[in-house]
Amino acid sequence: MGLVVYWYDFVCFGIVGVAFLGAFYVIWRREGAGKCNDTTMYESLVVTRPDMDGYYAASGVTPIGHVSSTQLWTSCWLGLHPIWLFGLRFASFLITSGFLAWDIIEYGASIFVYYTEWTFTLVIVYFAIGTIVSAHGCMVYYSKKPPASESGQKEELLRRDVESNLAIGAKEIRGTIKLQSHYDREAIQQRAGFWGYLMQTAYQTCAGAVILTDLVFWCIIVPFLSNAHLELNPLMGCMHTLNAVFLLLDASVNNLPFPWFRLAYFVLWSCSYVVFQWVIHACGYSMYTSFASVNLCIYLFVSGDFFAARTI
Repeated sequence: MGLVVYWYDFVCFGIVGVAFLGAFYVIWRREGAGKCNDTTMYESLVVTRPDMDGYYAASGVTPIGHVSSTQLWTSCWLGLHPIWLFGLRFASFLITSGFLAWDIIEYGASIFVYYTEWTFTLVIVYFAIGTIVSAHGCMVYYSKKPPASESGQKEELLRRDVESNLAIGAKEIRGTIKLQSHYDREAIQQRAGFWGYLMQTAYQTCAGAVILTDLVFWCIIVPFLSNAHLELNPLMGCMHTLNAVFLLLDASVNNLPFPWFRLAYFVLWSCSYVVFQWVIHACGYSMYTSFASVNLCIYLFVSGDFFAARTI
């Protein structure tokens, strides 16, 4: 091994180990084989159920945390066409991919030893999946859109229903407005599927990882260590800004839910990075530039990994 292990290093091992086990426990409890009640549990990325054609049974109750296929490509803003969400995700994918390619050309493939590149790559993966899903959603939207005459008849019937129920009260009016066609109800009941839940999980993992990356960089590394250890350049600044900007833009218009328990995937993601650093340092790998040392130290101290930080 390229380093010596002391007794207090096992405290660091224990911290990361407990985080791993805790995250796995949360995922198993909320998405594992132990869940059995559709009305109280989240839909699972890990376990699928033997429902017919990917639809829920007609129980009249949508499970809490359910992600429907339409939520993946529709917007939370009423009236916003799905093509705009597709355009945002596609543009985000192209721009972030371009900056990552610039980063690799500038510093080489060894740049992937940093948490920033891990997070940036995950953001690109999320936007890649989101672009494909949004493109498919746009095709579904246009293929299922009723003709103008049908649409006009539907609006007229809905208007008459609303007018006939004006005397009943606001509650009944809201219920009438929420009435949808048979196809719309099926679309809401249909599960997002494996790739849909993979997109949802990547979305929530990105949220935690991007916040950690940018806060550490802009609030700790740049203000206190920039003069002595690193020189901020446009590439570095953009990579620690655009990831949050594009993700916040997507979050402001998408229709994805945010079940907090799936932040356990972010814990697994960060712990995996710490273990990766342990392995490469145990194999004798060292970072020679001052910025590399400072950047890694900050991330490892934040994660509680004094073991790897001592070896730089």
